[in-house]
Amino acid sequence: MLKKLVLKGLDCANCASKIEQEVNELPGVNANMNFLNQTLTLETKSDVNILELSARIEGIVRKIEPNVKITYEENVYKAKTNEKSNDADNDEVSDDNNDDENRKKDIIKLVVGSVLFAVGLIFKLPNWFEFTIFLISYIIVGGKVILSAIQRIARGDVFNEHFLMSVATIGAFCIGEYPEGVAVMLFYLLGEMFEDMAVDHSRKSISALMDIRPDYANLEIGDELKKISPDEVSIGDIIVVKPGEKVPLDGKVIDGASMVDTAALTGESIPRRLKPGSDALSGFINKNGVLTIKVTKEFGESTVSKVLDLVQNAGNKKAPTEKFITKFARYYTPVVVFGALALAVIPPLAIPGATFSDWIYRGLVFLVVSCPCALILSVPLGFIGGIGGASKRGILVKGGNYLEALDDVGTVVFDKTGTLTKGVFKVTETNPQNGYTDKELIAYAAYAESYSSHPIALSIISAYNSGIDKNRIENYQEIAGHGIKANVNGKEVLAGNTRLMVSGNIEYDDVDTIGTVVHVAIDRTYAGSIVISDEIKEDSATAIKELKALGVEKTVMLTGDLKAVADKIGQQLGLNEVYSELLPADKVEKIESLEAIKSHKGKILFVGDGINDAPVLARADIGMAMGGLGSDAAIEAADVVIMTDEPSKIVSGIRIAKRTKGIVLQNIVFALGVKAVFLVLGALGVASMWEAVFGDMGVAIIAVLNAMRALNTKNL
Repeated sequence: MLKKLVLKGLDCANCASKIEQEVNELPGVNANMNFLNQTLTLETKSDVNILELSARIEGIVRKIEPNVKITYEENVYKAKTNEKSNDADNDEVSDDNNDDENRKKDIIKLVVGSVLFAVGLIFKLPNWFEFTIFLISYIIVGGKVILSAIQRIARGDVFNEHFLMSVATIGAFCIGEYPEGVAVMLFYLLGEMFEDMAVDHSRKSISALMDIRPDYANLEIGDELKKISPDEVSIGDIIVVKPGEKVPLDGKVIDGASMVDTAALTGESIPRRLKPGSDALSGFINKNGVLTIKVTKEFGESTVSKVLDLVQNAGNKKAPTEKFITKFARYYTPVVVFGALALAVIPPLAIPGATFSDWIYRGLVFLVVSCPCALILSVPLGFIGGIGGASKRGILVKGGNYLEALDDVGTVVFDKTGTLTKGVFKVTETNPQNGYTDKELIAYAAYAESYSSHPIALSIISAYNSGIDKNRIENYQEIAGHGIKANVNGKEVLAGNTRLMVSGNIEYDDVDTIGTVVHVAIDRTYAGSIVISDEIKEDSATAIKELKALGVEKTVMLTGDLKAVADKIGQQLGLNEVYSELLPADKVEKIESLEAIKSHKGKILFVGDGINDAPVLARADIGMAMGGLGSDAAIEAADVVIMTDEPSKIVSGIRIAKRTKGIVLQNIVFALGVKAVFLVLGALGVASMWEAVFGDMGVAIIAVLNAMRALNTKNL
């Protein structure tokens, strides 16, 4: 059973990590915390008592973060209509107003506290008056922090950042360092405010990427239009989309023509023209004309719904690096706290002439630096930013674990049809014989194939590009495994494969080419051959070249097509290996054999589009589905979905993954490096608590701002 809790007001990354840890310790529960979305996703066993579990989870959240508002998210779409009386929206506005009010109060406290701090620092005052000024300033600025620390200790949460700051600053007062005690608390709260603002900005930036949810649908009822919620529209209903409106549901255009903006789904800036017969996907924005659309999917199954679900839940699947940092932080803080205690107590007892006040001060510096927020916050933010940035390019990554895995791709395996090729059969060559012209050859073949719905027949009819008078066709006969026999204008026409020619005792010419060959005979005389081929996509060759430049060791193609055709395409594209004439089960076996010989770090990426690719997508280390023309089954089984059908997006996805991983590693090295330096300097008595604040909050702010760079994927 899947359940989602929204923890409104959860602004502490370390606290979020602790909530996730404690909830995961409950029996029968697998929990994932998405700090940026402020959601806790629960996966429970069927025998778990939900009411009892909910009460225990609420108890954990209240213990760690008592001011958090807990709500249960239902898997129901709530559309915002023109009626602005939506309770959920009102609650959200109220929460935002409360956040603004609290921020204003904090700013006022900081200003008043700063003024008193400046007075005590600048003017030469009697000791007792100076102490009083600094104490009042400290209480105004840090009273809330101290109260929070006491409350958390009472609930069993000792190693929290408020406790660390309280001990450090009160300790400074105890040894007579009043200015530093106030300054540390002042700069800590200032840093915390900047950190919250940076996190809010990143949340809004990521939310803005997903601002594709349609607000309403114009349902056609008789001659009238009724504005309703998209989830109230049924399959087969007729909706009207006016200029400037979002297409609310997937469907087929039955009337009207217009240019649509597809950037929100595909990342492509060039508008696409829709006309009667075109597929209209939810999330498209209508630019000029009026479109009448027949709905083909309910809202829950529509493209926009699936995209939103994929992106919003991507944070639930954490990358290995993210998991490691969370685990590391769990042990890091207690170790540093006990290290600070040892630093304050042992040297004065062991070193002659050492004073407790000096070493206690050094221990307090340790405490100030010890908070792991920079790591806990910036690492998941980096991965979520990368996922959000990828979605801007029409690449949907289902989790940070898959994004990190893309950085380690060593082998890319492709399906052929619909992935490297267009999946659209087209006449690419005609070879007329015995006095017949190209035009005559195509015409007789089109008439012979006119009753067939086979893709090859349709491609010949399309190449003929003229009307077919079926009154001119007699004695139509489809010969299974051979082709077509029919009388056209009183002449016997045979159109099919070599077996048809052999059975009719007709001499024919072999054609050495890639594609399917249709031989044509008229009145038992060989008229020539027509070659039908699946075209290679324009960017397939470039994509494979760029993949190799990125360090991909091996490119492989798996296909059910004939060996001659597959080998020719493989040669044209510069693929390392080609395996042809495969059934779906054979493709899985090939993936497993590649898995057995792959390098230690080299992940296998499989790219496909069809329903028969679903087993292979699921079996590979990373499955990538071409979403534009791909099947729902393939998209469901895949770990990464490309909304367009461009192989070059594979390259973009890997580049985004590498850049994201680079940013994450930068933050880890920077945060740990700076903290290590300040810990050493603090132990040596070189660094003061003033510098230690930068080692904590300053590093966290810089790391968050650096992580936000992952959102920018414009040139990747």
